[in-house]
Amino acid sequence: CYGRIFMQNSQDKLIIQSGVPLKGEVSISGAKNAVLKLMAASLLPCDISVIKNVPELSDVEIMTDVLSELGAIVNYDKQNGVLTIDSRNITSCVASDIFVSKMRASFVVLGPLVGRMREACVAMPGGCQIGERRVNFHIKGLQAMGCQCDIKDGYVYAVAKELKGADICFDIPSVGATENIMMASVLADGVTVIQNAAQEPEIVDLANFLNAMGAKIEGAGTNQIVVTGVKQNELHGVEHATIPDRIEAGTYMSAIIATRGHAYIKNVFPNHLTIFTGKLLEMGAKIKLVEPHVMEVSADRRLDAMNFITQPYPGFPTDLQALAMTLLSTANGISVVTESLYENRFMHINELWRMGANIRQSNNHAIIKGVDYLVGTEVMCTDLRAGAALVVAALMAKGESVVKALHHIDRGYEKFTAKLNGLGAKVVRVPIDYQPDENIFNEQNEFVNVKG
Repeated sequence: CYGRIFMQNSQDKLIIQSGVPLKGEVSISGAKNAVLKLMAASLLPCDISVIKNVPELSDVEIMTDVLSELGAIVNYDKQNGVLTIDSRNITSCVASDIFVSKMRASFVVLGPLVGRMREACVAMPGGCQIGERRVNFHIKGLQAMGCQCDIKDGYVYAVAKELKGADICFDIPSVGATENIMMASVLADGVTVIQNAAQEPEIVDLANFLNAMGAKIEGAGTNQIVVTGVKQNELHGVEHATIPDRIEAGTYMSAIIATRGHAYIKNVFPNHLTIFTGKLLEMGAKIKLVEPHVMEVSADRRLDAMNFITQPYPGFPTDLQALAMTLLSTANGISVVTESLYENRFMHINELWRMGANIRQSNNHAIIKGVDYLVGTEVMCTDLRAGAALVVAALMAKGESVVKALHHIDRGYEKFTAKLNGLGAKVVRVPIDYQPDENIFNEQNEFVNVKG
């Protein structure tokens, strides 16, 4: 299967030489957190859907496996970034733990399966171990719509003789639960109102995808979403282009600023990054919108300290917390970072310590005293976004670094090494057992060492 092959190819490491200001331009890929949900939503119509601007990621490969297991016929044109999904003959309502346990996002097949099949058996989700991510909001929402749900042997079993619209209010905004309930309610009888809904741009993209199919959804992007159920024969296949990945854009913004570079980021929706951009400006970076979807990003001095708290969108994104902390590790003064969403999302602190950062953790707070510089060393990715942050730390550190456990990075960053090198970075990906000689790059930034 695709997912297992991708994982085998991920047992590599990055060798990174610092000291190069990033310059040039980079184009942002389609949003991982959007395309995975679009893939799940393609299960709703008995038809063929086409999704464009699809990044080549291990998570996409895993979701392809999930849909194929359910009976969908999936054609993934990686060269052109196009997925064609034929859901006319779904033969199963069971999403096994073989794939779902590897990636939390695949749990969102629960909603469309219940909506279309009126039953589902979906393994409990896996993915990065960044903290507790409960499924109780998903289950309570489905129960309010008349669905009987049970958890047994690591699976959620859901059966609905009748699926009816309901008023549902989440205790806190949940992206996954909002998406699952929204998809299930598309084919429910009556009107479903989701209160305290998550407001992420990826949810708006999903609603646009569903509405193009024939669904009736209003309010996506606000804290109240209203879904008027339609009949199965009112849904049809659709062609849709995924929105750009705001977290990938934030990652390259961080890398450019970290190296005191000057570059252009293309194919970006700036309004999806308002809070993050504001904090970077507060730190002393220079960011300018030169075209509607092109940002000019630079930094020419040491950054200043600042404080922030991660919050649901439109607040500061938890997915960019590790990257911001990396920038603050060499900023002037003392910064305080508060992680309000996931209790284990500070695991990268230990790796930054290894590079010389001065960070003290107190529960969900990190107090960062900026040091003059980080030092290159060997570090280990602890999760997807922490992995990207450690690569940025390596780019800004003195000397050479080695970053391991790249399977985390492969989940969310398309052509990461190539894009960084396109900006002038000195990054090479090699097998985990590769042993380089002293000099692995020539003056033209070409990888020249061939030992191993």
